[in-house]
Amino acid sequence: MSVITLCGSTKFKNQFEQMNVFLSLQGNIVISLAFFEQSDGFEMTQEQAELLGDLHFKKIDISDEIFVIDVGGYIGNSTRKEIEYAEKNGKVIRYYSSFDEIPHKHQPM
Repeated sequence: MSVITLCGSTKFKNQFEQMNVFLSLQGNIVISLAFFEQSDGFEMTQEQAELLGDLHFKKIDISDEIFVIDVGGYIGNSTRKEIEYAEKNGKVIRYYSSFDEIPHKHQPM
């Protein structure tokens, strides 16, 4: 069992949900995003965005690894910073784009 934080763009809500289920059913503790502002059309202030960013780094701190939701290889600036942070702190990093075990990975949910 590992503690895994999901990282990636909030526009990939379906893939986040898919991976949360998949990794949880393997016996992992999965930590995801608070919500999906891009997918859900929620607008945040700069202060709220910074708060959530800081919280996500704390989630990485308590995790054994991160799982990057990089659909089509897409990694935005915030996710890139999270990957760098995880690397610096010795976390295992896995990527959605290179993970072949996911059932229905290429089918829309």
